[in-house]
Amino acid sequence: MAKEIYVTKASGESEQFSLDKLKNSLSRAHATSEEINAITEALLPKLYEGITTKKIYSEAFRLLRGQSKPKAARYYLKKGLMDFGPTGFPFERFMGEIYKHLGYRVQVGTTIQGKCVTHEIDVIAEKPNEIIYVECKYRNQAGFTVDVKTPLYIYSRFQDVLDNGLLKDDTTVFIGSIATNTKFTDDALSYGNCKGLKMLSWNYPKDNSLKDIVDKSGLYPLTCLTSLTKIEKQFLLENNYVLVSEIYNNENILRGAGIKDARLKSIYTEGAQLCLQSFNNKNH
Repeated sequence: MAKEIYVTKASGESEQFSLDKLKNSLSRAHATSEEINAITEALLPKLYEGITTKKIYSEAFRLLRGQSKPKAARYYLKKGLMDFGPTGFPFERFMGEIYKHLGYRVQVGTTIQGKCVTHEIDVIAEKPNEIIYVECKYRNQAGFTVDVKTPLYIYSRFQDVLDNGLLKDDTTVFIGSIATNTKFTDDALSYGNCKGLKMLSWNYPKDNSLKDIVDKSGLYPLTCLTSLTKIEKQFLLENNYVLVSEIYNNENILRGAGIKDARLKSIYTEGAQLCLQSFNNKNH
C-alpha cells in the first residue's frame, strides 16, 4: 500500500491496517493464494482512513462468497457464533455438542445444590472419574471482553457446589471451566489460570481455542451457512438445532423451516463441503 491506513475496531480503538492479518484470516477459511490475491486486490483500493474493521470484513466476506460459499461460511465463523443471539442458550447447547464430540456425557442447563445456595450450571460434561462444569459467557456483539469479575464469581459458585460434597471419592477429578465466544482480559486469564479454571475463548488457548476446536472438529454452527436466510436460521435455533451437521442433510428439518426444494441442493452442497472437508483434514 502507498501509505499507512488506520482502521477502527469494534471496541472503538484505532490500529494500523494489517494486510497479513487479512490474508491469514482468509487462509484459515481455506481460501487459495489466487483467491486471496483476487480479494485483496479488489479490497485495497476501497480502504480509507478510519474505515471500520466490520466494513473490511463484510467486503472480504462478500468477495469470498463470490468465489466459494463453504469458504465464506468458514470465514463467517466468528460472526456466525454471534448470530446465535439474543439469548445465550444456543451457545450453551453448542458447547454441549463440543463436549459430546469429545466423548463426554452432557447435560445443559442443570440446577445443582451448593452448600449455601442452588446454582444453574450451563454445561455438565462427565466421563468416568471426571466431571467438568462449564459456565458460558455469550456475547452477540463484537467489541466486548470478559473481565476478571467473571472468573471471581464463577470460581466461588463452583466452590460452593464442591463444598456440598459433589465429589464422592478421591478418584474423581473436577474441572471448572469458562467458555466464551469473545475474549478474556489479561486479568481474567491470570485469575482463572491461577485458580485452576479451564479458560476457553475465541482466541485462547493458543492452538486449542474455540475457533481452532471448530475448525478441527467440523462442528460449525448452522448460522455460518450462507445458503440460509436470517429468518430460517432463527427458526432452526428456536427448534434447538445449532450445528450444520444436524440439518444440512435432513430435508424434513429444512422443509420445516420453510425452505423450498429448489434450494435444498445448495444447502446440502455447502454443508457437506464444510463438514466433510473438516473430517478429511483430520484424517490426513
